Amino acid sequence: MVKPLVALLAVALAAVGPVQPAFAQEKARVDLVKVHSPAIAGNLEGNTADRTVYVVTPPGYDQHPEKRYPVVYFLHGYFVEPKAYADLFDLGEALTGAAGAGNEVIFVMPDGFSKHRGSFYSNSPTTGNYEDFVAHDLVEWVDGHYRTLARRESRGLAGHSMGGYGAMRVGMNHPDVFSSLYVMSAGGGSVKVVTREMAERAQADDGTVDLSAPIGGAQGDLAQLAAWSPDPKRPPNFVNAGLLPDGTIDPVVQARMAANSLMGMLPQHIRELKQYEAIMLDVGDKDGLAPDSKAMSAELTRFGVVHTLEVYDGGHGDKVKERLRANVLPFFAAHLDR
Repeated sequence: MVKPLVALLAVALAAVGPVQPAFAQEKARVDLVKVHSPAIAGNLEGNTADRTVYVVTPPGYDQHPEKRYPVVYFLHGYFVEPKAYADLFDLGEALTGAAGAGNEVIFVMPDGFSKHRGSFYSNSPTTGNYEDFVAHDLVEWVDGHYRTLARRESRGLAGHSMGGYGAMRVGMNHPDVFSSLYVMSAGGGSVKVVTREMAERAQADDGTVDLSAPIGGAQGDLAQLAAWSPDPKRPPNFVNAGLLPDGTIDPVVQARMAANSLMGMLPQHIRELKQYEAIMLDVGDKDGLAPDSKAMSAELTRFGVVHTLEVYDGGHGDKVKERLRANVLPFFAAHLDR
């Protein structure tokens, strides 16, 4: 009786085909993890060194333990936490679609938030060293915990708005870590001049500025001052806005702000920028930051840095979701080694 039963089971299994894994990963998986950053630890604002990071693995990642993947790092914009971008992008669906088009990548979006709603991905004793977090702590952690292709040729860096600024800033300083850059609607391109009104407002704040107020105003000024003009002797915000007794602005503070603009930094990093496989800038034609992107493109051209600028029909954030899928991810598919 046993032999006929075995024979019947064999026939039945042959009819239904090979047994599939019980939990096949048919869609991209979104992991929400914590990454400890020594670079951010000990900052004056009290920003946590344990950063929230979105890591998206492509379909099939769990079923192919021998396979390694290129990585796209994406830096979010000012005022919002990374969850707002994760929800906007619908990361699982976006990366599932990319994989379906043959572009299997790991997508990483770290938290660039700070006390004043944005770090500008810069190094500062006031905010913490967010640039070093992205270029060193984060990359090393991801390479250590996921099956990445752990080499610069397989890493891309992108960002939107403040994140576009961060992508260009971090990219200029770390061509040994990343090989391709995609800069979306970058803020911080032109020189920010500190006015008397801005300095008075910043220096008068006692730490109770309304951080939930719309973008602009004191919290935006304080965020940039914290990133680029820190002062450990000026609590509670630990910034130097440069206001002198006669109402003028300290030229050293003006120089700090200018030195941290993308236009200010760019001529000092031509050799580094020329090491990139590809550089893409984009901006909406109705975006108030369009002049900055055009000026950066002109400067890159003047110094012979090969790049592309696309000015599309749109504003600052209304096309970001569709451009991630239609432009950003295909750009890295074309330029990252696999």
